[in-house]
Amino acid sequence: MHRPLCPVETLYVGQRSRAVLSCTLRGHVEVEALAAAFHAVTQAHPTLRSRIVTDGAGPALALLDESERPRLQTRTGDLDEAYATELNRPLRVGGPLSHAVLVSAPDGEEHLFVLLVDHTVTDGHSSIALHNTLWDHYRALVTGERPRPGALGADLPDTPDWPQPVSALLPAADEADTAAYLDARTAHAKENPVDLVRYDVTPAGAPGEGTGEGHIEVRRLTLDADRTARLRERARQAGVSVHALVAAALLTTARRRLVGDGPRTLGCLSPVDLRSRLSPPLEPAVLVPAVTTHLQTLEVSGTPDPLGLARTVHARLTDFIAGGGHFHEMRITPEIPRNPALQLATVIVTNMGVVPGPRLPDGLSAVDVRLVPGRENYFPQAGRSPVMACVVSFEGRLSIEFPHYTACFTPSFMRAFRDEVLDGLLAFASQAAPAHAARLP
Repeated sequence: MHRPLCPVETLYVGQRSRAVLSCTLRGHVEVEALAAAFHAVTQAHPTLRSRIVTDGAGPALALLDESERPRLQTRTGDLDEAYATELNRPLRVGGPLSHAVLVSAPDGEEHLFVLLVDHTVTDGHSSIALHNTLWDHYRALVTGERPRPGALGADLPDTPDWPQPVSALLPAADEADTAAYLDARTAHAKENPVDLVRYDVTPAGAPGEGTGEGHIEVRRLTLDADRTARLRERARQAGVSVHALVAAALLTTARRRLVGDGPRTLGCLSPVDLRSRLSPPLEPAVLVPAVTTHLQTLEVSGTPDPLGLARTVHARLTDFIAGGGHFHEMRITPEIPRNPALQLATVIVTNMGVVPGPRLPDGLSAVDVRLVPGRENYFPQAGRSPVMACVVSFEGRLSIEFPHYTACFTPSFMRAFRDEVLDGLLAFASQAAPAHAARLP
């Protein structure tokens, strides 16, 4: 039985993008229970034990044969090397759309769990919910709240309960209104081409950091709970969101990579979650991509005002959602392959908000939790591209991941970019009124 992909989901097939959830653990892990927990979530979500196939109508999901379905993989090794390996692990078309692995350090006290899910069947919110649900199953198994399952694969349903695509859940719209929206977006993109950050990789054949075959790496910044609280307080005092402050820091940093002192047109792409905005709302546990985007262009001088940028980003994004633009944007998403300028931005700033980490049994603790997007197709020959920042606050601590392909941006370039963004955020946090910040939990 096949489940056709909607036009929006089909876009992810070509991108080959995936969510990479990881959790660094300290303590004892019962491997059998973790394997059973992963089995339980794949049983509950047929998309996790599916592949992408092509039928007469286009791409579709089809269940894998029992022997091909994903199982928890385990091995021993260095955790940093394991993370780099899993970050670069592809989920190829025709293979499983999920992958889970537990890597244990030689001493058996530290572990890395990595869960990969194809973005054709998930987004940031549902992948985080899936990760936490898996560990809920694990906790219930090791504490005796839930009996150990029987033979793996024995309880698969005969008919899978496929989730509906979000494009089928949008409110009704007049086709003429959608066409007019598309015309306006197309005209704006044509009249306001955005500047992109140039790659810094050394040309092939010359000595330097960027030579050789590319791979995905991540530069990361984190704020402790106190600085995160101060950043939130500064956002509250300024009447903007933390997302807007982060976007302003990224835009300011990107502008410094462009020549000249005069204004340059920069684009800021903000993903917009649709789950809470549907009627009825869609739970995070439903594994479908339920996100659209908002692209705004800003004239940014060589000496920008970061707070002014934040206020502009916040006001435009607020107006976009209030006017129902997020629904229009979802409807025109299938046009993007024909007109990539509709989503071309200088910076891409995701926003998962504040999310909980996994709840674990006694004797096992989560040292770190991360969410990073990865994909297969990069284009060094383009010479420039957007800079992406994946923003999430696990347990009240802000984290920003900067994934990059080393055949495009070198690690030193992205390290400097990250450090300047961090300086911008710390400057915002330092401006929070102490009297208010002291009252924050």
